[in-house]
Amino acid sequence: MFQDTLALMPLWAFWGAIGVTLFAGFVKGATGFAMPLIMISGLSLFIDPLIAVAGIILPIVMSNALQAFRFGPSEAGGVVREYWRYILIVCITILIVAQFIMVVPTHVFYLILGVPVVILSLIQLFGVRFHIPESRRRLAEWSVGLVAGALGGLTGTWGPPTVLYLIALETPKAKQLLVQGVVYGVGSVSLLAGHLQSGVLTLTTLPFSAALLIPAYLGMVLGFRMSDRLNPEMFRKVTLIVLVVAGANLVRRGLMG
Repeated sequence: MFQDTLALMPLWAFWGAIGVTLFAGFVKGATGFAMPLIMISGLSLFIDPLIAVAGIILPIVMSNALQAFRFGPSEAGGVVREYWRYILIVCITILIVAQFIMVVPTHVFYLILGVPVVILSLIQLFGVRFHIPESRRRLAEWSVGLVAGALGGLTGTWGPPTVLYLIALETPKAKQLLVQGVVYGVGSVSLLAGHLQSGVLTLTTLPFSAALLIPAYLGMVLGFRMSDRLNPEMFRKVTLIVLVVAGANLVRRGLMG
C-alpha cells in the first residue's frame, strides 16, 4: 500500500497529506463540520487535484458513518421521510456529476475547488442568513439539493449548502445535526459509488485514500476530547479564515492557468 501511494507523490507530500487529514479530522470532531473542505483545499495545494479528490473519499465515508450512527434508526428514518426529496437529488446529482470529473481541465478544476470554498466559507464567517418560506420549500429542496450534489460530485463536499439550507428553514440545532448526519452518510455512499465508476478511485489511488483513514480517525477522536475545552465559535471562525485563504490560493492557481 505504502509503495503504491509513493508512486503518486513524493514522500514529503504524503506526510503533508497525513498532517492535513489529521487537522481536518480534529476540526470535524471538535466542531462537527468542514472536514472535506479542509482536506480538498489543503491537499490540492501540493497534490494533483484528482488525486486529492480520490484521497478524501474513504475518510469522508468513515467520518460521516460515525456521525450517522450516533442516531437511532427510528430518528434517522424520520429524517429520510421528511427530507427524502433533498436526499434523493443530492445522491443522484453526486453520482451523475462525478462521471465528468476526469474531463475537467486542471486550471478549471482549481477554480471549481477554490471558488465554492471561498464563497461558502465567507457566507458562514459573516453569518449571512437566508429564509425559505414553507411555500417555497419544495422548490428549495430540489434547487439547493442540485447545487449541493454537483459540488459533492466534483469536490467531495456538499456540507455547506446543506447547512445553509437547514438554517434557512430555521431548523432547530439538534435536528440540524441529525439531518446532516443522515444526508452526509447517505451521500457518502453515492460519492464512493460515483468515483468507483468515474475512474478517480482506482487500485492505484485507493491505497492513498485508505492510508488517510488513520489520521482522519485519530483527529476526530482528539477533536471529540478537546471539544469541551475549546471556544467552539472562535475555533470555527479561525478555521473558516484558513479556508478562505486556502481557497483564494486555489482560485489564483486556476486563474493563472
